[in-house]
Amino acid sequence: MEARIAQIGRFIDTCTEIIEGKYTAADEKISEALAAIAASRDLTQLFTAVTQDFDYPAAKLRYLRPAVRGARGAAYLPADRSELLAYVFCLFAEIDAGTILLNDFLLRYFYVDGSYTAGFTLFAERVVRPFRDIVRDCFPAVCSGSAEDRRRAQEACIGQIAALLPAERERLALLPLKEEERAAAELIGAGLAGAAAKKDAVELSALLAGYRYFLRTIRGECDSSAQIFLLAAQL
Repeated sequence: MEARIAQIGRFIDTCTEIIEGKYTAADEKISEALAAIAASRDLTQLFTAVTQDFDYPAAKLRYLRPAVRGARGAAYLPADRSELLAYVFCLFAEIDAGTILLNDFLLRYFYVDGSYTAGFTLFAERVVRPFRDIVRDCFPAVCSGSAEDRRRAQEACIGQIAALLPAERERLALLPLKEEERAAAELIGAGLAGAAAKKDAVELSALLAGYRYFLRTIRGECDSSAQIFLLAAQL
């Protein structure tokens, strides 16, 4: 049983590494996620079940909207959880096989100022995160422990993030930012502090996702911000 849980945990951890990692490592990590599925009987059975009657070509036509009359292309996800699992799994398989080139895919459907890094951040949050979370929900034993234990662990994590935020805001105040960047930094900082004070994990996670993108935009990432994002992954 412990070995089975560890195999599922490996897949979930790899998806987390995709979400939190750099665009340049994405192809390798996607391959690792697929390898983790192949190594786990439980995951193999799950994805066999959800893909059995899944029409992937039709889903791509439905959820990948091409550019029209100058507008950028857009990507959507199925509302049904099983269909979402099947769809993202097939996307991963095509990226791994080279049928879909991640560079082109990001620029076509997750365009953000022509930046691969920014586009990948959007892809990771909108596609990989819900994919990972649904799989995690399918195997609650991976996140074992009582609801009270999980609540306490979450509050402890929020407390650690809250303790790091003042120094992070001071660090940003010393950076040579443009006026609009400084205003955005102050707004995000206040929002993060408010969410932490309310112990609102959902709001805090959403704000931190935006903050990660903001730091990458201004090239303001450092070890202290990385520590905050490592804690955020535990929320």
